Amino acid sequence: MNFDHEPAEILDRLKQLRLADAPTHGGRVLSYVYDSGLAELDELAASAIRAVQPVNGLDPTTFTSVAVMEREVVSFARELLGGDDDVVGTVTTGGTESCLLAVKTARDVWRGVGESARTGTPRLLAPVTVHAAFQKAAHYFGLELDLVPVAPDGTIAADQLIARFDDEVALVVVSAPSYAHAAMDPVVEVAAAAAERGIACHVDACIGGWILPFWNDVAPWNFEVTGVTSISADLHKFGYAPKGASVLLQRGRDRQRSQFFATTRWPGYPVVNPTILGSKSAGPLAAAWAIINALGTQGLAELADSCARSTQAVRDVVDGIEGLRVVGEPVGPLLAIASDESVSPERRVDAHHWADQARVHGFLLQLQPALTQSDGTVLPATTHLTVTPVTESVLDELSTALRAAAEEVRGMPAVSVDAVLAGLPAEALAALRAPDAAPLDSESAAGLLASLGLGAASDGLPDRMAPFLALISAMPAPLSERLLTELIARLMEPSV
Repeated sequence: MNFDHEPAEILDRLKQLRLADAPTHGGRVLSYVYDSGLAELDELAASAIRAVQPVNGLDPTTFTSVAVMEREVVSFARELLGGDDDVVGTVTTGGTESCLLAVKTARDVWRGVGESARTGTPRLLAPVTVHAAFQKAAHYFGLELDLVPVAPDGTIAADQLIARFDDEVALVVVSAPSYAHAAMDPVVEVAAAAAERGIACHVDACIGGWILPFWNDVAPWNFEVTGVTSISADLHKFGYAPKGASVLLQRGRDRQRSQFFATTRWPGYPVVNPTILGSKSAGPLAAAWAIINALGTQGLAELADSCARSTQAVRDVVDGIEGLRVVGEPVGPLLAIASDESVSPERRVDAHHWADQARVHGFLLQLQPALTQSDGTVLPATTHLTVTPVTESVLDELSTALRAAAEEVRGMPAVSVDAVLAGLPAEALAALRAPDAAPLDSESAAGLLASLGLGAASDGLPDRMAPFLALISAMPAPLSERLLTELIARLMEPSV
């Protein structure tokens, strides 16, 4: 067959495209990627994916390997997360799908069927720090979202959630831990109170599920806790599988069956889907299965020990940098770093300038904007670090970079929102001053982005993200969300 382009040419172009990506190995990116540091695991995952490349995960009765692998992954996860024989589960395509399905299940159970069916709008109750996937789930599935303000360190008292319990709450969500601040929510107290009221309680352990079982001094959070009805835990985080693989475990078979969609009311094959997707790659499942079999609990424990050592080492470095502070008492291999307002301005280190400067030294940290909560309190701007096993191999270089970056931006004031606004063109200011005006169409949104210096896909994002995050914080949320939607959409549109 004559190809338009030779396979070698295509792969060479792909290699060139990948050169522009953030590095996925080597410990240079402290978010998004979860590098075990073990090249043999990567090779094992790649071989497993290749072995099932043509397999359709839609139908485990036709491709029986799918059923076997999923059964074994769920069994391993159930034991790891303290579940008994009544806990069953599903491998999903990622944390977002696991969270969506947990909410969909809770909504359907709350509604009921037949004469006992409820009407009205169910509520999803959670701390403000719950992952944004639950905001998406409430939007998709028609639940009222009830987000409760947290303390400045990201923690929340159990009674603040429990006080909001009523018959309209279909699901309360607690995190183990939360992503932004690595704060452990009060799982035991909330789950017990939820059980008394007949309210479902989901523990979002997407980031903690595969590492907290091996972490010291963690408050109870898994299925050993009375009242926990479901847990999400991502295999593609600290299970070290390729994207995207996660597990959603549910307590009770009848409850889990509400997660499914099934229909025979069309002229094609019977459709029975435990997940949102129908046809799907079996590759991530196979890779996760292979890695679990290779590592076992002992291997996961050893990698967790590496993360623990590196997390403490990085925390020690930050604690030694005047002008920065670790937010709260983080649990797991995550840190949120904020400016230390108790230090005089000339000695202070702005967390966002620090993150931008660390990038100059070859390390990518994740900037998190400040957030004004519904009660008017503000969660400070922070910089997020996720520590993985490979971090241990670059600790000296990372420590040097973090210290040097802090000295290079010490005394530099945080980006002034007023200064950002003052530099905006008239049309941008007009949009900010009238956030409730008619929604922006695509061309208007693109024009506004261009006026902000974010117009062309080829331009990408600015090198320094601190002003960009300040701009996002200054905008009304509906406007910033509309502009970010346009920005990402246009990055992926065909070129003219």
